[in-house]
Amino acid sequence: MESRDPAQPMSPGEATQSGARPADRYGLLKHSREFLDFFWDIAKPEQETRLAATEKLLEYLRGRPKGSEMKYALKRLITGLGVGRETARPCYSLALAQLLQSFEDLPLCSILQQIQEKYDLHQVKKAMLRPALFANLFGVLALFQSGRLVKDQEALMKSVKLLQALAQYQNHLQEQPRKALVDILSEVSKATLQEILPEVLKADLNIILSSPEQLELFLLAQQKVPSKLKKLVGSVNLFSDENVPRLVNVLKMAASSVKKDRKLPAIALDLLRLALKEDKFPRFWKEVVEQGLLKMQFWPASYLCFRLLGAALPLLTKEQLHLVMQGDVIRHYGEHVCTAKLPKQFKFAPEMDDYVGTFLEGCQDDPERQLAVLVAFSSVTNQGLPVTPTFWRVVRFLSPPALQGYVAWLRAMFLQPDLDSLVDFSTNNQKKAQDSSLHMPERAVFRLRKWIIFRLVSIVDSLHLEMEEALTEQVARFCLFHSFFVTKKPTSQIPETKHPFSFPLENQAREAVSSAFFSLLQTLSTQFKQAPGQTQGGQPWTYHLVQFADLLLNHSHNVTTVTPFTAQQRQAWDRMLQTLKELEAHSAEARAAAFQHLLLLVGIHLLKSPAESCDLLGDIQTCIRKSLGEKPRRSRTKTIDPQEPPWVEVLVEILLALLAQPSHLMRQVARSVFGHICSHLTPRALQLILDVLNPETSEDENDRVVVTDDSDERRLKGAEDKSEEGEDNRSSESEEESEGEESEEEERDGDVDQGFREQLMTVLQAGKALGGEDSENEEELGDEAMMALDQSLASLFAEQKLRIQARRDEKNKLQKEKALRRDFQIRVLDLVEVLVTKQPENALVLELLEPLLSIIRRSLRSSSSKQEQDLLHKTARIFTHHLCRARRYCHDLGERAGALHAQVERLVQQAGRQPDSPTALYHFNASLYLLRVLKGNTAEGCVHETQEKQKAGTDPSHMPTGPQAASCLDLNLVTRVYSTALSSFLTKRNSPLTVPMFLSLFSRHPVLCQSLLPILVQHITGPVRPRHQNLRVLGEAQTKAQHQQALSSLELLNVLFRTCKHEKLTLDLTVLLGVLQGQQQSLQQGAHSTGSSRLHDLYWQAMKTLGVQRPKLEKKDAKEIPSATQSPISKKRKKKGFLPETKKRKKRKSEDGTPAEDGTPAATGGSQPPSMGRKKRNRTKAKVPAQANGTPTTKSPAPGAPTRSPSTPAKSPKLQKKNQKPSQVNGAPGSPTEPAGQKQHQKALPKKGVLGKSPLSALARKKARLSLVIRSPSLLQSGAKKKAQVRKAGKP
Repeated sequence: MESRDPAQPMSPGEATQSGARPADRYGLLKHSREFLDFFWDIAKPEQETRLAATEKLLEYLRGRPKGSEMKYALKRLITGLGVGRETARPCYSLALAQLLQSFEDLPLCSILQQIQEKYDLHQVKKAMLRPALFANLFGVLALFQSGRLVKDQEALMKSVKLLQALAQYQNHLQEQPRKALVDILSEVSKATLQEILPEVLKADLNIILSSPEQLELFLLAQQKVPSKLKKLVGSVNLFSDENVPRLVNVLKMAASSVKKDRKLPAIALDLLRLALKEDKFPRFWKEVVEQGLLKMQFWPASYLCFRLLGAALPLLTKEQLHLVMQGDVIRHYGEHVCTAKLPKQFKFAPEMDDYVGTFLEGCQDDPERQLAVLVAFSSVTNQGLPVTPTFWRVVRFLSPPALQGYVAWLRAMFLQPDLDSLVDFSTNNQKKAQDSSLHMPERAVFRLRKWIIFRLVSIVDSLHLEMEEALTEQVARFCLFHSFFVTKKPTSQIPETKHPFSFPLENQAREAVSSAFFSLLQTLSTQFKQAPGQTQGGQPWTYHLVQFADLLLNHSHNVTTVTPFTAQQRQAWDRMLQTLKELEAHSAEARAAAFQHLLLLVGIHLLKSPAESCDLLGDIQTCIRKSLGEKPRRSRTKTIDPQEPPWVEVLVEILLALLAQPSHLMRQVARSVFGHICSHLTPRALQLILDVLNPETSEDENDRVVVTDDSDERRLKGAEDKSEEGEDNRSSESEEESEGEESEEEERDGDVDQGFREQLMTVLQAGKALGGEDSENEEELGDEAMMALDQSLASLFAEQKLRIQARRDEKNKLQKEKALRRDFQIRVLDLVEVLVTKQPENALVLELLEPLLSIIRRSLRSSSSKQEQDLLHKTARIFTHHLCRARRYCHDLGERAGALHAQVERLVQQAGRQPDSPTALYHFNASLYLLRVLKGNTAEGCVHETQEKQKAGTDPSHMPTGPQAASCLDLNLVTRVYSTALSSFLTKRNSPLTVPMFLSLFSRHPVLCQSLLPILVQHITGPVRPRHQNLRVLGEAQTKAQHQQALSSLELLNVLFRTCKHEKLTLDLTVLLGVLQGQQQSLQQGAHSTGSSRLHDLYWQAMKTLGVQRPKLEKKDAKEIPSATQSPISKKRKKKGFLPETKKRKKRKSEDGTPAEDGTPAATGGSQPPSMGRKKRNRTKAKVPAQANGTPTTKSPAPGAPTRSPSTPAKSPKLQKKNQKPSQVNGAPGSPTEPAGQKQHQKALPKKGVLGKSPLSALARKKARLSLVIRSPSLLQSGAKKKAQVRKAGKP
């Protein structure tokens, strides 16, 4: 058992029961339970509970400041300071501090004396020494936290002496007493500190430099009372040659003390401020930090240096920043950033980002210091690559002048890299590498330039909303110029030509600049300032860049393109500019803006790949003119081809070609343009899209669209960044290589074919190395023969290795092509999504069903790779949410009605043949979508066809009437289709069709319920067959599958009932009612089986629809349990607090609910309204025959189970309505005037009110022509009125 804390005395009840302490030792009987609970809540670990309890305690004590509660509270809180639970001590200390702060009349000296008396260090036992030490420490801290200690001189002196005494117990308290002493003395006045200083600070410098707390106390005195300190200690130079090693040791101790807290020790920052004050910062930084702490190879000391660097940034001047940011600390920080790559390694970079962000945000008025710090961090490089990421969030705190200066520095470093100004380093693994190419200056320049260009793009990406437009334009022009142009001769008209390269720009670096430029173009095109991708002049950024490119092309003497233009390509460029001017006349149209964006983007791509984009530009211009209603220019030499495809088909091919490129910007432009032209889409244009999505044609045939790969570009971007990571983690790579070699050996063993074995046998036999039966007698091979055999074997294995490698390369190539094709299909699905969302009423949308289903089927079969899963998810989302659940659909089918009916039949048949239910669900939903389309369309042809069928002798009763006659839906055809599917679902063992599919069918298309309900009733009420769903076996399920079949049948039945009732359909359900009533007994027997509650609910829902109410279980069953089974203890507990037996009212009626032998009705206990008296209840029961268990009243007679025989006189409708509520008593017997047959039936009923099986009379079977009418409680409403009239007439 756990021992009770001293602060948790026994409750009064415990003391009384135990008998150990009969006296009220703690005086608990004087206080309420609420008051005592405060102290329990104060020690709880939840902070909200502790604070709330402390506040309630203070409020409670304010009302009784002079009572015994205050004395008890102080005693209890003081006791809690030394409890055994370490987590509870600070809670009691804080509560005591708030108590002393609220009640200032309590003397602190008295409280301190009570603490010392309670926990006397000289008299306490050894086992209780540690709690006593902490009780004294937390007691002093409570006095200090109250805010009154620094004002009470006597209590302050006693507290200081107590802390000095506690400081001797370092094994338990470590340096906590000295830290508390420093905190207290930092709050006292100068006069008090001068008085106390001789007692707390020794004059020995060795003691001062022995611990961080002593040194911190020395620095505190030097800051507040320097004259007194000088008299006490004398003149002290902490940064002398003798004291520097001591300072290093003190700082190391401070770094170890905050290792878990991960914060900067206060002593380090105080020393930094002292060095700045005494103008000794260079000596402190060089000798103490860099030469002392940093050389220890101790990571806590290194982290202290990093934190000291970050905290020193706001305190240093520009010259001091230069000293710090060019030293060993920042270089060591760079090495840490490069090597701390593993997930479990501590990474200091986020903490340094906070330091830099705080500094930049705090010196907005000093752009020079901002620029100096940002340039310094950008100059820390690992073999030319800066350690800071290209996307650095701290740049958002730069002021506009600092941002402009930083961009200028980046551009200058890109053009003329100054490697000497960088703080460059190499990791240990890089130093061990023997590859001399890793240390070439060209490699460093390439890494630096690549980082700079992406840093420029990231600045625009994150700050383009705040950046000045001129600065954004400078970055965009800089990237465009160095991506596609080369300077021949500088000119003043083009500023970019004035600055030559100190190192030539290599092709690899130019490709990186080009990639960064298109990333910048993506940012400028999708995000905006005044309007989407526009400048203040109202033109898109791409338009300004095209104008700048045209300016460069016109200065051919000064600038030339990297890939020179031919005459045809230059003409294409000029025609593009002319088309842009023509589009300005249609600027009011939305599609004109989309065409302009497409034209500008392809025009810029003309600079990158002129040969590919030249023809594309011409086709786009022709399509734009045709779409805007203009006639294309006719050439005199060429005649118009009558077989020329429509412009929309050409434009779709162009968009597909653009989607084949790995460019997100191209993808967005293609979506935008297609959204404006999808209303003009033709079947042939749609077929071009479907050919890409169709797996059979896109995989087996050669596609006209060539899918490009951006792996080279990604490899260019990431190869350099991964190189040093691979060098720093060679051990893991060597393990992976060994695993790879093992897998290669396994593949090599599997690739050995029979042909290679035969060749090997031939070589061995030719060299006589493979002997026969008498090989033991043969002589061994000579050296020449052995050499020849070795050469033959080597050549044979070399050929086999080449064949294996060729097969692997071919396999990898096929996998890569498949991956590219899947990516391309995912991008092409964007066009399909645009079509179904913007043109859902287009008839071409109907052509997308089966292609999308084909993709879903294939992806569900082979969705192992991530690309297949992405393709499946996107296709399923488009198919389900944008197509099948669309609110709008096609209303102009034309001649497609017959084809859609055939497609509905085909989809339902395909759903029944699928291997699994998810795939079948997509096909079934597609058929429901087509049903909605057919139902919502009207066609004259369908009406004429219906009339011809009627003239041909077709039964007119089966023809659609009302609203169905005007729609294209052929009700007979779809009924036959879904009837077959429903029969298959009810009879097939492992059918892919599910209950939710048919529930969705009935809820969306209730007109089919009248035709499908007889089929459902026929199957579930027919003869019992193995694996068939049948209601005759309700409650007899032995397996989970059989139980699920019963649930499925009842769910379908209930939905059909609700739908037929809502649609007011007339049906004959006599047989069904008999079957359901026949299964009551079996359901009653299995009432307590697992999962039976859901089955009972569904069963009684169906019975309620047929007019039979569910019997209610009475509460009297719990009272009928024999009292003998109860133990005396439980019986005693139950009788506690109740009336005695003599005071209880005797029950006047029996509670069993069974009728008496003489036919007198017995009342059910608690079933009548409380306002009715005994005589009135008897009169009511005598007048109205009560409803038996589960048997409906005459207001809603049960089909097949009438409440009375034909000879029974009927009540009038008025009387029936008046007495309807009293008759709804479960278990109430019939009237005395009921016939004997009905009495016998009621006597056979179970006592608990469960409906049994009752025979059906001839009249009931005759009247069971049910009419499902909405809001009708009975299904025999059609014959109820006549029956009521006959009974009323026959009544005496």
